[in-house]
Amino acid sequence: MQIDPDGAATTREWTLELGSQHPAGHGPITFDLALDGDGDDAIIAWAEPRLIPLHRGVEKLFESRDYRQALMLADRHEWHSAFGSELGLALTIESMSGITVPPRAVWIRTAMAELSRAIHHLRWVGETIGELDREANGVELRGAARRSRDGLSECHEAISGGRLHPMLVVPGGVREDTPAGWTDVLRDSASTATANVESLRTWVDSDDQLGGIGVLTRADAVEFGVTGPVARASGASLDLRFDDSSLAYAELVDAGVLRRVTRESGDAQARMEVLVDELAVSLDCVIAAADRLDAAENSGPVNVRLPRAVRVPEGTGYGWTENPSGVNGWHLTSRGGPMPYRLKIRSASFANAQAMCQAVIGDRLATLPTTLMTFLLVGGDLGK
Repeated sequence: MQIDPDGAATTREWTLELGSQHPAGHGPITFDLALDGDGDDAIIAWAEPRLIPLHRGVEKLFESRDYRQALMLADRHEWHSAFGSELGLALTIESMSGITVPPRAVWIRTAMAELSRAIHHLRWVGETIGELDREANGVELRGAARRSRDGLSECHEAISGGRLHPMLVVPGGVREDTPAGWTDVLRDSASTATANVESLRTWVDSDDQLGGIGVLTRADAVEFGVTGPVARASGASLDLRFDDSSLAYAELVDAGVLRRVTRESGDAQARMEVLVDELAVSLDCVIAAADRLDAAENSGPVNVRLPRAVRVPEGTGYGWTENPSGVNGWHLTSRGGPMPYRLKIRSASFANAQAMCQAVIGDRLATLPTTLMTFLLVGGDLGK
């Protein structure tokens, strides 16, 4: 929609081309806009996301799947945070059922959670740099980020069998133990990726396209329910790894390996800075988790024996995880059967999209693609 000088509103269709390598390019993301002016210098006066469901009613599909099948379906909802999705549902099931996960499985889950976060952040940072900087430096940085990501993805595939959808978590632990030599390769891949972090940070700190655009205030982040790196870039410091710790995060915090990352300015540059700094922290956590997995005290089983048909006691529970893109929540209602009676998802992208529409008001139309790339939106996570 465009606002004419006399105040009348006329409709105009505008298409945002994400590019073949944009991390959200797997699904449609559409915004309705009201513009003051014309061309790239038009000012965004109003914006609203148009949600286009990609799924066949995933929350209803859960109700016709048993709990093991539900875990495999869960990690297809937000494909850049797949491990965190299946982990969050498993933690909910285990909490309601009183299942204790063996220590080795806890550390495998921790290693995989931070490995997935590092892969996620490398994808967003590297591809964003590549889209914004088509010169030699930008091309090289994107290539380095892709190579680092590929090395980490090979570790992801080696233990789970999948580069994107691990389907590794089961109620009570993980499906398989680590393959021989996995921790050594994991440490080497994480160290190689760490060597590229400083170059990515230098580019983000010096780029003049990111500062002052898409400013999301802390008040708006809280009001819209924004979480994850987007919220922490606006000064809303919630991070479930610290504030409602699960897995082995408390030990990593005590060891000084896991560190909270925040910024205050809330603009696109702050969001990219948080991603780069969290990438460095996650790589440190991956190396620390590999060391713990090699320790003798963590050499036990990786799951617990459960009946073929897992049944959750009757009741209602809620579990949440600090996914790479934000908090992922699972509200589970059970009537004691082998399938969920009701399963409701709280996704990060939905809140991020709403908040983005507030953040872009007053910005030039030309800056919208850049802002979009820093809000971590994934099409499959927007609609249920």
